[in-house]
Amino acid sequence: MLYVWDSSLNAMDLLAGIGGFGESIWGYLIPFLFVLTVVVFFHELGHFTVARWCGVKVDVFSIGFGREIFGWNDKHGTRWKLSWIPLGGYVKFAGDENAASVPDRERLSHIPLEERAGLFHFKPLSQRAAVVAAGPAANFILAILIFAGIFTFVGRTVATPVADEVTPNSAAALAGFVAGDRIVAIDGSPIASFEEMQRVVSTNGGEELVFEVMRGEERVTLNATPRVQEITDRFGNVHRIPMLGIVRKVDSANIEVVRSDPFTAVWLGAKETWFVTERTLSYIGGIFAGTEDADQLGGPLRIAQVSGQVATIGFAALISMTAMLSVSIGLLNLFPVPMLDGGHLLYYAVEAVRGRPLGEQAQEYGFRIGLALVMMLMIFATWNDLVHLQVFSFLSDLFS
Repeated sequence: MLYVWDSSLNAMDLLAGIGGFGESIWGYLIPFLFVLTVVVFFHELGHFTVARWCGVKVDVFSIGFGREIFGWNDKHGTRWKLSWIPLGGYVKFAGDENAASVPDRERLSHIPLEERAGLFHFKPLSQRAAVVAAGPAANFILAILIFAGIFTFVGRTVATPVADEVTPNSAAALAGFVAGDRIVAIDGSPIASFEEMQRVVSTNGGEELVFEVMRGEERVTLNATPRVQEITDRFGNVHRIPMLGIVRKVDSANIEVVRSDPFTAVWLGAKETWFVTERTLSYIGGIFAGTEDADQLGGPLRIAQVSGQVATIGFAALISMTAMLSVSIGLLNLFPVPMLDGGHLLYYAVEAVRGRPLGEQAQEYGFRIGLALVMMLMIFATWNDLVHLQVFSFLSDLFS
């Protein structure tokens, strides 16, 4: 389970608190299990639901891996279960060799034609692709609904895009901003709130932006390049965030909480989901381009840490993080790596072009390479987690 923790997405401090979970290990474990279980359940539910619509027989619906803790069988013969290792989940179709939906070709070859109707691997290509794509799609839908719920019931903070102060020697100061300037547009796009301005700045570190500001009755054009700076949040975590150097004072006169009607909230939820998706893709692209550090790529330990920290802000913040994690999981699962949903979709795309599936040996090699890539990524993410949590420093001090 991997997660991209993008500093520019951390707007949860602005959400209303509904009580903290404490600082003990349970304060990290309970939020972690809650967040992960919700995200995994909806991902697998997407696969399961579309599979049922397509008439596919489902043998197992599991939250977690390994040995079963408890479970039950439904009227269709599906085993619903909770397993000991809470780092994911799976839906196993009839005819699958394992939880990664690798077909058991030996078994499938001996199944009579009249019994193949309910087997996933004998379904039309379009239905197989729909079942596989339904998992990531469910993650995006979940994120939209969570954000929509927050915008409806909790609301979002909105402040006018006015500079109360300009930090000396900052990008804004060098560009000529002065206190009282109101930002009305960036690169020609209208800006309606301070939060909107922050998002544009946070996604354009090192790139020159054209600001249009109202200075009294005069419209002024200023060019500024946000600088990437390290800031420390309330939990001691260090983030590298592009900043302009404009300060907006937080008080009741400047900020209001706006609640949206359900239809508007769904639209805003979709925009928020797209923003998280775009930022995640931009960050990953930046890693390969050498413009971003890979230290924000975290695994289960980082997710547990962040879940516990966010839970102390409030339940609404924890739910917001659940939506962000859901987007990350949905997106990463779409990567064209065998063993992931995107790898299966890649195979189906090749099958659609060739008119027949890839050979068994080619698929087998692909799954082995995919497994190796996933394992290497997990090891790298776990290494990042251990470094971030200063485990190696602790061990060094312990034995020195």
